[in-house]
Amino acid sequence: MNKVEGLHHLAITTADLKGQLQFFAEKLGMELQALYWMHGVENTVHAFMRLNDESSIAFVSNPQIGEIETVMGQTHAGTAANNSAPGTMQHLALKVKDEAELLAMRDRLRSHGVPVIGPIEHGMCQSIYFAGLESLTLELSFSPEPISAEAWVDPEVVALVGLTADELAALKAPEAFIDSQGGVAQPGIDAKGPHLAYPEAIYERLLQTPDELVKYSVENEPPVKVGV
Repeated sequence: MNKVEGLHHLAITTADLKGQLQFFAEKLGMELQALYWMHGVENTVHAFMRLNDESSIAFVSNPQIGEIETVMGQTHAGTAANNSAPGTMQHLALKVKDEAELLAMRDRLRSHGVPVIGPIEHGMCQSIYFAGLESLTLELSFSPEPISAEAWVDPEVVALVGLTADELAALKAPEAFIDSQGGVAQPGIDAKGPHLAYPEAIYERLLQTPDELVKYSVENEPPVKVGV
């Protein structure tokens, strides 16, 4: 059974935190949920803009981020049709309920001077496309019904990717896993990974730290005491 139920937050780095928060509030109508010093990260601010009660778009900001060069085709794609480096975010698509809301959001964006392309009818969804600050490529879309793997998994592309019939079946119905209620031991630094990109000494120390100590190793109280 799939225990991953949806998006909790997607974190985007920014050298213009104020501008990004204002863009997502003014142009997209999203509300600020949190703005605080990022836990365990020196001189870095974390901000959350509300998608719903369980999902957010988050931003990470510190002075060093502004020193990193934006290079189209490497750090950023620039459009939903262009390349960016492996493992980077090519574009961000946010969900709306239906076509009426899609057009309403197009009107909102255009009324603020943001050019918008679409809607484009993809069959599995309808989408509009526009630029965010700092060369973000953004999309709003809706699907009128759940996406059907029977209709939208192309045999030609399956062959191109090199998937066998058994591998494809495993992708459509991943093997069930009986969890151990948190009892599986931490793999070591020599495990097959993938691995996070901490400095090796710090990473090894983190992997050797008991989970109970890691859980409460950073500040976890809200910065404002509500009702006190």
